[in-house]
Amino acid sequence: MSSLHAPITIIRPQIIEFGVGVAERLGKWASDQGFRRTLVVSDAFNASRVNVLGLKGDITIFAEVRPEPDMHNLERLLEVASGVDADLVVGFGGGSAMDLAKLTAVLAGSRQSLRDVVGPNKVASRRKVGLAQVPTTSGTGSEAGIRALVTDPETQAKLAVESIHMLADIAVIDPSLTFTVPAATTAATGVDAMAHCVEAFTNRKAHPLIDLYAIEGVRLVGRFLARAVADGTDAEARAGLSLASLYGGFCLGPVNTAGGHALAYPLGTRWHVAHGAANALIFPHVLAFNAPAVPGKTQAIVSALGLSGASSQDAVFDATHGFCRALGIEMRLSGVGVPESDLETMASDAFAIRRLLDNNPRDLSEADILAIYEAAY
Repeated sequence: MSSLHAPITIIRPQIIEFGVGVAERLGKWASDQGFRRTLVVSDAFNASRVNVLGLKGDITIFAEVRPEPDMHNLERLLEVASGVDADLVVGFGGGSAMDLAKLTAVLAGSRQSLRDVVGPNKVASRRKVGLAQVPTTSGTGSEAGIRALVTDPETQAKLAVESIHMLADIAVIDPSLTFTVPAATTAATGVDAMAHCVEAFTNRKAHPLIDLYAIEGVRLVGRFLARAVADGTDAEARAGLSLASLYGGFCLGPVNTAGGHALAYPLGTRWHVAHGAANALIFPHVLAFNAPAVPGKTQAIVSALGLSGASSQDAVFDATHGFCRALGIEMRLSGVGVPESDLETMASDAFAIRRLLDNNPRDLSEADILAIYEAAY
């Protein structure tokens, strides 16, 4: 792990606008590029404030994005896209909106279906439309990446698509758009951003070129998350979290997540627990489990969060579990509606997510996963 001579590919949006008040710059960029017909992919709340983006021309708003979107949600969006003939697609919202925008940009008007492109590098050709991403939460970092996830409602599994053709032309990150995010969502999505960084930092594919973003992302969360939960209009804290989320997105492309996200996914697909809340609940368990394999990096993570006591697995768990609990996050599976009778099925589902578990610094057996779920129950 963390081999300096290992090959790595770094991919970023060509333009990143960052800072309080930059949202309206998207409109000028779109006009300068000659875009005239825009499809905005959003949820109902963000659809009500599309005007902050300063877009001009014909604007169609798809306001039906659901949390943890499934194939039906994507199919409905593609139906709308087929009748719009947009030359620019804008993802405006959290990770769900941005992921659906990515998929729409490459699938609308294409001969390929979602099933054709699941996996890495299966999108056949360059997209014909522009793609812009504007996050309104600080968690997924999807604005910076080339992956998108949707749920198969039949199997309850996440379908992951990865393609360079889903990279945004521009990412506009305006922390003021996150001022209205409720405290509980701020807490959960903030820990999700941190989990992206932590899981990349401790990953079997970890690389020094990504480590610097990863550990700084953890440090930003440790410094600013509690402040943003306490006061949603704290501009500095919100900017710090937006940057941490962006850094987490930088981590996802070349390295990706690992065991924590694999164990969190069944909570969302089977029991509709919000992605951030699921990752926050699982985070201290997997960090402590992995500690013997990456003791130095685990110590660095705990220190970056402003905590102490990484001398043992139990101490790592207690410190990070306390960090999450102090933010008001529900840290029991029973508390988020998961029945104890489903833990074995969830463990089987999680164990099948090899694209992430194979990145974990310590092997997680199905029995290990079940034991973590039982401890979290």
